Amino acid sequence: MKTTDAPHQPRPEDARESLSEHVAAKGAEIRAKYGPHIGWRQLQSILADRECVRYPCELAFDAGPLLPDECAFPVPLGDRPEDGFRLCVHPYFSVDPSRVPLLALYQLVAVNYGAFASPDDAEIFGCAVLGMPREEYYAALCSLADEISTSRFMETGPGPVGCDHLGTN
Repeated sequence: MKTTDAPHQPRPEDARESLSEHVAAKGAEIRAKYGPHIGWRQLQSILADRECVRYPCELAFDAGPLLPDECAFPVPLGDRPEDGFRLCVHPYFSVDPSRVPLLALYQLVAVNYGAFASPDDAEIFGCAVLGMPREEYYAALCSLADEISTSRFMETGPGPVGCDHLGTN
């Protein structure tokens, strides 16, 4: 008697791995199209390209919607992703727009994939677009977060700083 194998049931780990592979491939695709250097001008082109960013996304230097010590966060403009997003970046970074792509690319994973995306996926995507080793990208993000952290100036002692507030609220 021949037995048949039951169909493979996808596990949550399989979905996570698949998304991570997808964001890495999408990041490499964006780098091939707009790179190798991704600066302010290239970021604007990426934001306007629906093959790169699934939903309308405008960038604004606005700390209003950000949590304390948060560098950037995509704010939905409506109830549906199709309504678009306003990618709010802390105004501190407006003086050197060449650094904004590091922050914006990290957040674009949330725009493209919503709650399914993890911080790991954001790092994988960002470093793939920028052509940086993941550890170097993470360190750069932490350094940027440290620059705006007010926690180090509080008399009550240091609170979470750096990568504790990359914008994952």
